[in-house]
Amino acid sequence: MSSRRQFLSKSALVAAALATSRSSAVTPRVRAATETVSLCGTWAFQIDPDDLGTKNGWNTWDFSTGQWGEVTVPHTWQVDSAHTDYRGIAWYRRSFEALPNWRDAAVRLQFEAVFHTATVWVNGQLAGEHVRKGYTAFTLDITPMLRWGQINLIAVRVDNAFNEHMLPRGRSSDWAHDGGIFRPVQLLITPKTFVERVDIDAVADLSSKEAAVTVSALCRNTSAKSWTGSASFRVFDDATGQTVASSKISKLTVKARGRETLTLQATIASAKLWHFDFPNLYRIELHTSDGREEHLLETTFGIRKFEIKDGRFHFNGEPVRLMGVERMAGSNPDYGMAEPADWIEHDHRDMKNLNCVFTRVHWPQDQRVIDFCDRRGMLMQLEVPTWGPATFADMGAEPAADIMENGLEQLRELIEQNRNHPSVVVWGLCNEIGGQNPAAYQFAKRMLEEAKRLDPGRLCSYASNSLLKTPERDVAGLMDFIEANEYFGTWQPGDARDLDQHLDALHAAFPAKPIVISEYGYCACTPDRPEGDLPRIEILRNHTKVFRSKDFVGGAIFFCYNDYRTHIGDRGMGALQQRVHGVVDVYGARKPSYAVLRDESSPIESVAITNHGNTFHILLKARSTLPTYTLRGYRIEVVFYGQGDIPVERQEIKLADLAPGKTAEVDLVFAQTDSPYRVCFGVIGPTQFAVYSQDWKP
Repeated sequence: MSSRRQFLSKSALVAAALATSRSSAVTPRVRAATETVSLCGTWAFQIDPDDLGTKNGWNTWDFSTGQWGEVTVPHTWQVDSAHTDYRGIAWYRRSFEALPNWRDAAVRLQFEAVFHTATVWVNGQLAGEHVRKGYTAFTLDITPMLRWGQINLIAVRVDNAFNEHMLPRGRSSDWAHDGGIFRPVQLLITPKTFVERVDIDAVADLSSKEAAVTVSALCRNTSAKSWTGSASFRVFDDATGQTVASSKISKLTVKARGRETLTLQATIASAKLWHFDFPNLYRIELHTSDGREEHLLETTFGIRKFEIKDGRFHFNGEPVRLMGVERMAGSNPDYGMAEPADWIEHDHRDMKNLNCVFTRVHWPQDQRVIDFCDRRGMLMQLEVPTWGPATFADMGAEPAADIMENGLEQLRELIEQNRNHPSVVVWGLCNEIGGQNPAAYQFAKRMLEEAKRLDPGRLCSYASNSLLKTPERDVAGLMDFIEANEYFGTWQPGDARDLDQHLDALHAAFPAKPIVISEYGYCACTPDRPEGDLPRIEILRNHTKVFRSKDFVGGAIFFCYNDYRTHIGDRGMGALQQRVHGVVDVYGARKPSYAVLRDESSPIESVAITNHGNTFHILLKARSTLPTYTLRGYRIEVVFYGQGDIPVERQEIKLADLAPGKTAEVDLVFAQTDSPYRVCFGVIGPTQFAVYSQDWKP
């Protein structure tokens, strides 16, 4: 990646900027949605261990990058062999052309994430900064700094040094602190008055099938004159393009250099609910106009209801018990946190193949991850990156003010940027913080209050590892449901019998709340726990069996999908420093435990196959316990392999709706007269992923 160092003269950098901007820029229209110009690609790069860059003019137009290297953004220097262990300050620079017809527009510069502190200059002028918040997006208005019809320069100073005044605090976290502009960068070109953001609340009436849609539109005026016009929205079925609802036109005034929030409403009749098996999406277009300039902001959303009733999770009115697996992003040493789209797609398709329905993550994710979950059907708990009891070390009864404020800032940005995603069903507030510590308790309590203020309709929790003793004193009791990280036989002594007693004690302490096992698994992280995968398989099977025996366990998330890169890793060196914790390795190669996790997470308990000649009888049973949900729209797909193991005939049979614990019987008659070499049976869900597979041989 960035290990190939080339040297760019200033003229070469300008030429590259001209070629990139002219090929990627789209001429703005009079009436337009936001124009997006990618700034991914070639940037000049240099580390700055003595923090002399600003003093030496690295942020100015006249500075030459002739002795700098060339990298491709998104980028992290932590996978460059020359800088793997470097944590500190580094710089990025690139040029772009500001087209003359942008002169009457607002031009914003958007970074989807920079870890962890970014200071940005445009043409030598300070454009802004994003401080100690490494996983959320930020946008800067750079219109006043641009040179129209000319080349413009962006300089970015990045700091990824371990920092005691932010989350994750210092070295407390267990993942890779990869520095850099590690997610996409783009220019956003709009009219001077535009819709900056829309917050969508879509509430379904499960009996009438209607959905009430409320849209809060944040409109911004960057001009020196007051703007008066109108606003309205339309809703489309994202699959068919059909208009399903529209709001009334409302008058809108936005003061000069000001912002105004407008609330609009509409109703969708016969709403199609979003479900992990049926990820139905709607597209909204919010339109503003004053008769001269217009702006159209477009985004997607879904309609679903994830709630707790009678101590159980209900999804769109149906009681469910869910399973999944957590993925640690940034673990492929070829990419680090600067993951390309195809690798994100690879890992999440692999998770769907593992029957992952419910997952959580330790920090805010790339938008491409959440878009996958929206469109492919996977429930997500997004989390503020608060990890470990060391976060609150040396504090008294209250959390340190800087840590508290940083947590609240990151929570606000997390919710603001992700609240419209239907796949995001839980806000995770922290992880393994020592929830009976007074400072940690108050931190989580304040975070919960803020999350409920900003988004009262979404569930909130935190993943606790401090529930073994006096669980009633833990801040977990304030949450909507209980999340417990359990590692009996790995990080803590004991076995499945101790787990059984522990879960009963948790239920006794919190009888009205479902319990989610937010982590369980096996880590080969100490000399007495060698890697061999067999202990991982044993824990996976034995612990899942205990979860299934407790009807108050509403979910279980295995940790984890992949071995993962981390600065506290006990295996590997450089970009391969890692913890061995997954069912695949850092390159995605599957271990034997992968197949076991897939089977344990399947909603199919068993498939019994009998045959007479080339006639097959299939008896299929849905699980009556974890995971449980009604199977709708599923089918059996069967492929007949003849002599030489050649596929020669395929049949598909649709299954009737199958409730938890119920069975289905199917008879298949093949036209082949030869005896089969083997027959491959699969149960396929509506999202086209197989939830169960079995090969039959005579």
